[in-house]
Amino acid sequence: MTDEWRGWREAAQAALYGDDGFYRSPVRSPEGPAGHFRTSVHASPLFAKAVARLLTGIARELDTGTVALVDMGAGRGELLTGVLDALAAQPEGPEVTPYAVEVAARPPGLDPRIEWCAEPPAVVTGLLFANEWLDNVPVEVAEADAEGVPRYVRVRTSDGAEELGSTVTGADAAWLERWWPLSAPGERAEIGRPRDTAWAGAVGSLTAGLAVAVDYTHVRGGRPPFGTLTGFRGGREVRPVPDGSCDLTAHVALDACAAAVAEARSDARSDASTELTDQRAVLRRLGVGGDRPPLSLATTDPAGYVRALAAAGEAAELTARGGLGDFGWLLHRVGLPEPG
Repeated sequence: MTDEWRGWREAAQAALYGDDGFYRSPVRSPEGPAGHFRTSVHASPLFAKAVARLLTGIARELDTGTVALVDMGAGRGELLTGVLDALAAQPEGPEVTPYAVEVAARPPGLDPRIEWCAEPPAVVTGLLFANEWLDNVPVEVAEADAEGVPRYVRVRTSDGAEELGSTVTGADAAWLERWWPLSAPGERAEIGRPRDTAWAGAVGSLTAGLAVAVDYTHVRGGRPPFGTLTGFRGGREVRPVPDGSCDLTAHVALDACAAAVAEARSDARSDASTELTDQRAVLRRLGVGGDRPPLSLATTDPAGYVRALAAAGEAAELTARGGLGDFGWLLHRVGLPEPG
């Protein structure tokens, strides 16, 4: 990486997705994202099983035995692998065409059924799933100056040092005013327009089915006053430096993403219904609750009790308050009847 001052969006794009970037370089991150941060996919196979149940339900609503599963930001294909394993254990699961959308090279040994692609396939029916994808879509960072005027933050690529640049204007200023107003000196925001565009485009590839974005989130009226931009390396949170050595992530304004989909589809089709909730609520609907098994099971089936206890612990982690359970889930139903 060259030592120069850039806006955060340009700097993060190069640091994450350039030829020598964090997500593309096998030398910088040979173990993939799992070596640097823990997602719900890595926490427990219960997550993939829940997604498999979600996909099965969508196939049932579509009245079809064949559906697509598109995994945005697929990492090393862990979620798709887990879902395929879960479906194989179901007696009457749907036939699935799995797509892994990822900029990194296809990992060796991946299930040959999984199609590896850099962009989501056009015109598919089924489930489009984005687990911690949008938080890695680079965005500009803005900070209110001494007069309360939002200005772009520039960053030095070599060490992460920052300075204030030009005044935020145009579409970025309009986005801030609508979704994340700044006024007090020192307040910061991540300008989520690229994420809105990316998510609306991904949902637009779905002819019928369900699109789901799962991510760290906040909503208007509860934005963090100093932003959320940070870095991860080797399982630890680190100072964000756009030199390609660490993951760069910021929480996602999923409410803005939801509005972008509605606005993008208003002239085309009005058959998308939207829900913004948390992981705890959705996983409980899908049978992941974290309740401990009854103690009586320890007497009648000790091995079964141990297995059930372990599963309850994993479910509790996936639904925990203050942890993974607080992740936002944004769901768009496309070409499906309104949920009862």
